[in-house]
Amino acid sequence: MTEPRRLRGHKATATCCIASRDRSGVVATAGEDGCICLFDMRCKDAQHIAEVAQEPISSLSFNPGNEDIMYVSCGNEVKCFDLHNMASAWTPFKSYTYNKEEINQLFNNEPVSNQCRFHATLRAAFLASTDDGGDVKIIDIRQHCLYKTLRAGHSSICSSVQFIPWRSWEVITGGLDSKLVMWDFSKGRPVKIVDFGLPDTKNSSNGDTMFKSCIRSRNSKLAVIRSKTSAKARKGSSSTSKDGVPAAGTEILDENARKRLHLDYSVGGHAAAVSCVAFSLFGEKGKLIISGGNDKSVKVWDCSKYDGAVQTGGNSDVLRLNINLSKKVNWLCTTPTDSENLVVCDTTKVVKAYSVS
Repeated sequence: MTEPRRLRGHKATATCCIASRDRSGVVATAGEDGCICLFDMRCKDAQHIAEVAQEPISSLSFNPGNEDIMYVSCGNEVKCFDLHNMASAWTPFKSYTYNKEEINQLFNNEPVSNQCRFHATLRAAFLASTDDGGDVKIIDIRQHCLYKTLRAGHSSICSSVQFIPWRSWEVITGGLDSKLVMWDFSKGRPVKIVDFGLPDTKNSSNGDTMFKSCIRSRNSKLAVIRSKTSAKARKGSSSTSKDGVPAAGTEILDENARKRLHLDYSVGGHAAAVSCVAFSLFGEKGKLIISGGNDKSVKVWDCSKYDGAVQTGGNSDVLRLNINLSKKVNWLCTTPTDSENLVVCDTTKVVKAYSVS
């Protein structure tokens, strides 16, 4: 593994990052300094640096239908920026304060295929935001109004949210109450709740877990982070996490939970809480999963080796790459390019870009 490229621009810890899918090599980062940095990986320095908040930024999201629009969360507020007009000033054209407590993650839904144009019209218009109170706000970003509040699914902090691409009106959330909740957000009610805090008969040590994050892929698989700690984790930044937390793992399961793969320390996984996980945008879709943790490491997992490992009883091929860092991981994202395709925010102000072949 070659030395990473260092992306400089923040004056304090970098908390999160997102990569553009429409503009190859464009990455946005945010930090505890309240600044947003825009990088073009073809250039040496940050293309734009703007202070947009007086407090730490916890999450970023591009509008998949129009990536000139970016949503930024700080405190309990969501700010909306038009990047097309950023040459003059970084002034939000709209802001939402529907969340009563600190926001943990923002996520826009994605347009569906042309085969479902009716739903694409509907589904391209929503933004979800989760908060410390356990609530999920679904915001209509066309009408600029609150569409629905999802509550009573989580009894603790709701830390993550994703829309389900292949189900028009469903969203999935994860919280520090160890629960994964699937919602029908058109009706505002949960359709399924999975409690990962319940004892696992196959692995009794899985009790008392904390669910931190969920991600999705179009291959109908879901990855979730399970961390065996009851301590509150830092949202957007893990700089306040405690050292010495027990081992954590990433679990892969299909929609019917017929098979599960525990990517924990027993297969070379993390030795401390996992803070972020993502399916790679580079390479074959749905093949690679990237995870980062408080053990100062990033791991690249090859899901295509899963079936073979189960059949042969082996697991050494599932972990494809281990990257050792000097600091804990706050956030990571990937780009669809062949080089500098893994971007990592750790608990420093310098963002790192790695090339994973």
